[in-house]
Amino acid sequence: MTQLLDPPTRPAPEPAPPTSRWRPTPERASLILLLALTAVAYLWTLSESGYANQYYSAAAQAGGESWKAWFFGALDASSSITVDKPPASLWVMGLSVRLFGLSSWSILVPQALMGVATVGLVHGLVRKVAPWQAGIAAGAFTALTPAAALMFRFNNPDALLLLMLVGAGFSTLKAIETGKGRWMVLAGVLLGFGFLTKMLQAFLIIPAIAVVYLIAGKGSFGRRLTHGIACFVAMVVSAGWYIAIVELIPESWRPYIDGSTGNSLLELTLGYNGVGRLNGGDYGGLGNAGFSSAAGILRLFQGVSGGMVSWLLPAALLLLVTGLVVLRNAPRTDLTRATLMLSGATMLVTGLVFSFMEGIYHDYYVVALAPWIAITAVVGTVVMWRERDSLLARITLAVAMAGSAVWGWVLLGQSGEQPYDALRWPVLIIGLGLAAAFVLADRFTRRAAGAVLAAAAVTLGIGPAAYAIQTIGTAHTGSIVTAGPYQSGMGGMGGRGMPGGGQFNGTPPTGTPPNGAPGGTNGQANGQANGQANGQPQQLPGGDGGMRGGGGMMGGGEVDQELAEAVSTNAGNYTWVAATIGSQTAAGLQLETGEAVMAIGGFNGTSNSITLEQFQEYVADGEIHYFISGGGMGGMRGGGETSSASEISAWVEENFTQTTIGNSTVYDLVSTGSTTGTDS
Repeated sequence: MTQLLDPPTRPAPEPAPPTSRWRPTPERASLILLLALTAVAYLWTLSESGYANQYYSAAAQAGGESWKAWFFGALDASSSITVDKPPASLWVMGLSVRLFGLSSWSILVPQALMGVATVGLVHGLVRKVAPWQAGIAAGAFTALTPAAALMFRFNNPDALLLLMLVGAGFSTLKAIETGKGRWMVLAGVLLGFGFLTKMLQAFLIIPAIAVVYLIAGKGSFGRRLTHGIACFVAMVVSAGWYIAIVELIPESWRPYIDGSTGNSLLELTLGYNGVGRLNGGDYGGLGNAGFSSAAGILRLFQGVSGGMVSWLLPAALLLLVTGLVVLRNAPRTDLTRATLMLSGATMLVTGLVFSFMEGIYHDYYVVALAPWIAITAVVGTVVMWRERDSLLARITLAVAMAGSAVWGWVLLGQSGEQPYDALRWPVLIIGLGLAAAFVLADRFTRRAAGAVLAAAAVTLGIGPAAYAIQTIGTAHTGSIVTAGPYQSGMGGMGGRGMPGGGQFNGTPPTGTPPNGAPGGTNGQANGQANGQANGQPQQLPGGDGGMRGGGGMMGGGEVDQELAEAVSTNAGNYTWVAATIGSQTAAGLQLETGEAVMAIGGFNGTSNSITLEQFQEYVADGEIHYFISGGGMGGMRGGGETSSASEISAWVEENFTQTTIGNSTVYDLVSTGSTTGTDS
């Protein structure tokens, strides 16, 4: 830790010739230990979450069976409709399923490995401008951020997105360091694949990359501008090839693009996953609908979001400003200032967008801030420490330490439970003591300085580590997931909104997934309830409520075994063994049976993914066996227009016989009849 104190004052002696290609050093050993512990933490009891978000797991299953479904990110192997995100994260999971079979491990292990890689990149990024101990600290703070401990163990697209963005940041700094344009091209490629992971959210880092490289890059302004244009072209090409294929290929050759009203990937990009997220536009009709804290400058400090990511955020903001003031006279190409500008600008842009977006906001989005907060706080500390002869620098460090201790005390007290209450006072008292010590930092011996810095890092890590441990010990299923023990009611929805939604504690699915995937009976949720429901849980056909899971909501409900057996009978004779309204019901049944299930209307049942005439044609050709009633929302689209899902449901009810299988109302589409009745 003492290497943090001062930059070298004289050239280091020439190293002795190495006796082997690789020798253990404290730095290498520490990095290996950091990555190993991160891997253990992110893989620990991973299978208890079952299929986690069944919506994406079903698409991964489909991709493992059909290359067409894999390429387009279709929810089912027969490619009736895509998920409402681009497919890059599904490409990774689909390949894993194809290689290792469908299981909780094949779905979730790739996410954990992405987390380990992200932590390694954070270390490497900080190591360019600071001693190795600082890189270890930044990597550890990133790994211990509760939001990271959640999302690197979950199968939403955020894990791959964060890896791409941190990689783009690393490549940009490498370009500044070396002056070689190929690193900017790599940054552009990573941004393009970030777009193919989660669309416009990947572009929140672009302002920081553009400004920092144009300011700090080597060579003339024209050379820097050329490299920037090359980065932009690489980004457009690496994302645009896929958009071009999807937009140019005949619609009849590909699945319907969920989340769009006109079966267009561009519309999905600019609408539901673009402007609609910012202004709360009517893409699904609900806007934010009270599913999270109100938009505003304090959103990231309040409620669930605060406990998931904001532990070091106040300190990072202070150290960003003071660090840039200290470095104001540094050379234009100074890499330390460039690093602080890149991480700080990304943190600010991302944080402000999340704070003020009026569309659907999910607490787990804040994982995108985790590495940038850690990098800004650590690099800012290094900058101020090197200026510790200045009273202003010492006071800045003291205020940052004291503020973080007080804020940790506040966050640890949110849950009102042990052991978090017990940790509050040690964090506060030790933190305030260390803050006082920082005022005298110019008088420290090297050994004392190292001890104080190490104690400060450990103290600041206690709170997020406690929340991260709780998160790792809790199974998470469904579309809504949160980290840490504190829950403040609603928390945002994964995908589009749902009326009467709430958050429910429970267990992962208890059905036995195909190919040996662990069922929910081994995955009892150890965490606390995710707040009180503001409405009743929606009963999923073939399930017991659907909105279940430790730290999760929507999806993840149990699938009725009698229904699963019925739809699996003679499955090879049908393109889809069943059709139902909404993706959540379809995903659960598909994962249980391993057979394609059509999700009419997509995620919330309101997309016109299939017309009544098309559905009637499929039924006439014998391609669909059962219609399962009661799934999803369906009903009215925006503007009062009746959705095709409602028309299909009404037509089925009028022309086919109602039957009860298990707890579900189904219609056998192979045999017709106008009379309704009930069988057991």
